[in-house]
Amino acid sequence: MSIDNLEFDVTEMGQIRIAPEVIEIIAGLAATEVRGIAGMSGSVAGGIAELLGRKNLGKGVKVEVGEKQCAVDLSVVMEFGIKIQEVAHEVQTNVKRAIENMTGLEVVEVNVHVLGVTFKTEEKEEEAVTHRLR
Repeated sequence: MSIDNLEFDVTEMGQIRIAPEVIEIIAGLAATEVRGIAGMSGSVAGGIAELLGRKNLGKGVKVEVGEKQCAVDLSVVMEFGIKIQEVAHEVQTNVKRAIENMTGLEVVEVNVHVLGVTFKTEEKEEEAVTHRLR
């Protein structure tokens, strides 16, 4: 691990540091861009923060950062009816590409943990109820 658990690079002008939370956000956004991902699954604290209006963009993401490499664990919820293996592979590819392009770190692994499946009919029913209440 690097100093203060931050990624850094030294240039002639000084140091460049990337906090692990930044990498978590990049990974979370890259994962949710993939079709078939319904969302990220996080901790109870993250869910409470969202209820209070503070969206946690690193929700469901854990990273280990070294000086030149990182590893990512993602906890996701997928849509019912998709091919889980194909979507998970696409998530791995998209997350790896996004982190490497944006930070210059080498991503040595992206582990995808599927913790749930959502059904679109339930979402539509919940939206209909919400709209009726307004």
